[in-house]
Amino acid sequence: MEFTAKQIAEFIQGKIEGDENVKINSFAKIEEGKKGAISFLSNPKYTHFLYDTESSIVLVNNDLILEKPVKATLIRVNNAYECVAKLLQLYQQMQSGRTGIDPKASIADSAKIGKGCYVGPFAVIEDGVEIGDETQIYPNTVVCKGTKIGSKCIIYPNVTIYNDCRLGDRITIHAGSVIGSDGFGFAPNADGYDKIPQIGIVTIEDDVEIGANTCIDRSTMGSTVIRKGVKLDNLVQIAHNVEVGENTVMSAQAGLAGSTKVGKWCMFGGQAGCSGHITVADKTFVGAQCGVINNTKGNGETLIGSPATDPKEFFRAFAVYKKLPQIYQELNQMKRELEEMKNTVNVKQE
Repeated sequence: MEFTAKQIAEFIQGKIEGDENVKINSFAKIEEGKKGAISFLSNPKYTHFLYDTESSIVLVNNDLILEKPVKATLIRVNNAYECVAKLLQLYQQMQSGRTGIDPKASIADSAKIGKGCYVGPFAVIEDGVEIGDETQIYPNTVVCKGTKIGSKCIIYPNVTIYNDCRLGDRITIHAGSVIGSDGFGFAPNADGYDKIPQIGIVTIEDDVEIGANTCIDRSTMGSTVIRKGVKLDNLVQIAHNVEVGENTVMSAQAGLAGSTKVGKWCMFGGQAGCSGHITVADKTFVGAQCGVINNTKGNGETLIGSPATDPKEFFRAFAVYKKLPQIYQELNQMKRELEEMKNTVNVKQE
């Protein structure tokens, strides 16, 4: 599959510098460029690779100023990173998806499978499951009874979706993830703990992507909800009765305790976490390893540290923290000097 610089520029609304007829058929990092490949430059740290890359086409930002001639054809755009993402999406969409039901798959008679679907070997589709058109269920995945999955979803190998969950369209779930496992609910008694049955479900709206080995627990009652456009990295934990707002993103090992409500367009760094029963407002940025224990203030707030705090306050406190060994030594010295002064005074009084 080949594309010319002119075709690409028209698709991403870019301006060509060089040969508009040059063709590409693959992607490559700018430092590993090769003939027939397209690369991009968005990070200034990689600018020096531009002048020697063998890639045939390079996407660059409009404000890039060249220091010397380049061999590649350039396509200038407002945001090179955003444009290469669009091209990669187009490339993926053009790849032919898998279709057909493998004879080794186990599909209940009452299950409904849409047109153009793929169900791989050793996948299990239980009673009452409904799967929309062009959805792909990869090998060893289990979809438990009563679950409904929309169209054009990709469920990679070894995913487990418990009973009665509701999944929208164009959802991607990567290998090893578990959707709808029991929420962590136990009531202490004299002899140990009584398990609180988790009779709710998980609802995942359209255009959500869930990374590998991520777990989303079913609710005690009602539904744990992942709103449309949410992107979850690998190893993320979403507890029971949580709601994650539209287009929120979470990096690896982030976790939300039960009944947390997260707003739209929030960003969570790696290993960030929230206590249960709190509300995180829209467009909140939660830094890596940040621990949020209270409701957040409002749109656009940035939090770091544990417990979570404003970055300016955190860095002021951290500046003092780094000086604690010196302060401790000075305090001990002052105590010794004070004791010597007391001893001197006592001697004179005697």
